Amino acid sequence: MNQQSIDFVGGAFKLTLPYTFIWWFFWVAGLVMTGFGVAATVSTGDLEGLIFSVPGLTLMAIATPGSMSQGLNKMRKKAISAADLQAKAEQSGYTMENWFLQQSTLVPTNDPNDWILPAPGPQTWNQNNMYGPHGDGTPLPEHPVKVGTPRPATMTLHFVFAGLAVVSLLAVGAATVQDEASGLGIEPAIWLAGLGLIMTIINFFRAKALRQMLDTPTSLVRSAPVGHPELVGQVRPWAAGTMTVHVDSNQSMSMPNMLGYRWTYEQKQCRMVTDSEGNKKEECSWVTIRTDSGGVPFILQDGTGGIKVNLESFKRTDYGQFIKQWDGAFAQSLGKQMMASAVAGFLKGATVKGHRWTLYGLRSGDPVYLLGATRPRPDSEIQADPQADGTLGNSTIEVWGNEDAPGMKCTLMRGTELSNVGKSRSGFEMMVPPIMLLLGGLSLIGLA
Repeated sequence: MNQQSIDFVGGAFKLTLPYTFIWWFFWVAGLVMTGFGVAATVSTGDLEGLIFSVPGLTLMAIATPGSMSQGLNKMRKKAISAADLQAKAEQSGYTMENWFLQQSTLVPTNDPNDWILPAPGPQTWNQNNMYGPHGDGTPLPEHPVKVGTPRPATMTLHFVFAGLAVVSLLAVGAATVQDEASGLGIEPAIWLAGLGLIMTIINFFRAKALRQMLDTPTSLVRSAPVGHPELVGQVRPWAAGTMTVHVDSNQSMSMPNMLGYRWTYEQKQCRMVTDSEGNKKEECSWVTIRTDSGGVPFILQDGTGGIKVNLESFKRTDYGQFIKQWDGAFAQSLGKQMMASAVAGFLKGATVKGHRWTLYGLRSGDPVYLLGATRPRPDSEIQADPQADGTLGNSTIEVWGNEDAPGMKCTLMRGTELSNVGKSRSGFEMMVPPIMLLLGGLSLIGLA
């Protein structure tokens, strides 16, 4: 599919609406909640009724996709064969493994970090020349050299809904601060300013990462310089091969062909609490109990050549959406179940009512985007590598992720530049709503 099938330059404003059933469901639910809040405000003449509109507008903002998300989704479906799409569909979704023990698995049906354009399959890889070019040596179809760098629209409907949510929240805050009967005084204003500050800091780093991705030119592997290049390509095994990851050391929760991974084990802990009116109720939350991560070196192949990447050296890795999730009402063994219940009850007075294991990672054949430091490989390693004969410059250097440069942070992300930027919102959309909340909260503090 030609890259011109979608507009890679979003412009100043783009009207975006959900394009999947689940997001339409949340969008409509948010619309109903927003309408209820507006109706309550109009009928009572009290701005505090807008408190019902805040979660509704927030839900609509979250359910509104980025300016290129729908186009990239269509592009992916048209580019991948119907057989491949059917095979993925059969492997995805929710499965009840054991009804009696309430054990289930979930594999996401949609992966925004996957390839958008077709990538070479393992049967076409030259295992005897991992550093050499693939095929005719041209960049992979989804390489930025071929598709260019997309630019998200400055504003979408997400900004409209997020802005209205902030205005509604500030209106409720102002009404509460001025209501002496509430007895809350300046506290709501402080909470709003604090929330705005936290969101501003988080979105600042998100916007900075996006700006770094947009402004850094992508290098080709065959001519990658020693320094801090941006590289995009396909993950392929190096001499170390791939791993089979056993989540939480459990053979029944395994994933083959992994080159980098991170898993978490969470417990659903519930406890009885007493509210301000003396009523008892049960509160439950997922608590992370343990986690693990690891990886092995791999080859990044962009079509022009391959280069060794030391994955475990990267301090910032983003594997995107989880690969698979295992869920159950009980631990994987009676001993573990008894230990989990005993520890939770002794330390926190809680009852364990659920267990969840979630696996994230990078598999052989996946797309990868990175900003890293390239350095010469040790002579001893080159001599021990039969495929690194020195005729290819990219076979004598390797990528590390533990050496940042001024204004550039080493980062490794699953997905290409197209998929990662395509799902992002503009820096304007990220920064303006939280700044509005921060300044509005500070203004309420000054007026109180």
